[in-house]
Amino acid sequence: MATTATDKMIDEALSSIQAAPATLALLRRLHTQALHEPAYVSTDATQPQAAALDRFVALEPDKCALVYLLLRASGARRVVEAGTSFGVSTVYLALAARQNAGGTGAKVIATENEPSKADRARAHWAETGEGLGECIDLRVGDIRETLKTDLPEQVDFLLLDIWAVLALPALRLVQPKMRIGATVVVDNVVAAKEKYADLLVYLNDPANGFRTSTAPYHGGLLVAVYVGAE
Repeated sequence: MATTATDKMIDEALSSIQAAPATLALLRRLHTQALHEPAYVSTDATQPQAAALDRFVALEPDKCALVYLLLRASGARRVVEAGTSFGVSTVYLALAARQNAGGTGAKVIATENEPSKADRARAHWAETGEGLGECIDLRVGDIRETLKTDLPEQVDFLLLDIWAVLALPALRLVQPKMRIGATVVVDNVVAAKEKYADLLVYLNDPANGFRTSTAPYHGGLLVAVYVGAE
């Protein structure tokens, strides 16, 4: 069977990570399913949220690989994910955080508003056979409530892949716990620039303590580092 562009993208992403064969097989299957589903932009509030219940709305494989490598490079062990969906990107986060922690002390706080999606995410993590669920704290409900309490004393990394209107509120809840050097990654900041306007204004104001750059991935992928308020 001929190798497609989708196969190549997935192969390149998976070659970047350290994971058990069962985990790699799971990610290959889930990425393939996600890349073949009808187009859906999670930041587009004009699309009925009910239509997203059966869709991954997941980070593409190349973005997942970059997120994994950013975590490994920074030594991040305490991670918050705003927008878990079926838990594909969470696998990358948990792998990297646990590897950085040497097997103990890693924590990924994952968030998902839809209980049905949360159930499928848990099933996917169990399928890896690597015990990833042991370091994942999945919080189901409105993110403006689930991130209000019980955050780690120090947060190393925040992934924002969520409805654009919720991105800035989520950042504001997590920022007080961010260490200097913590990284924030935001998906689709070019494709949904207008919807992310309040978040972009906040991140690009030096008074709020961030330095940013946008990588030319599909839809635009913003990477911000928290350097502390001026």
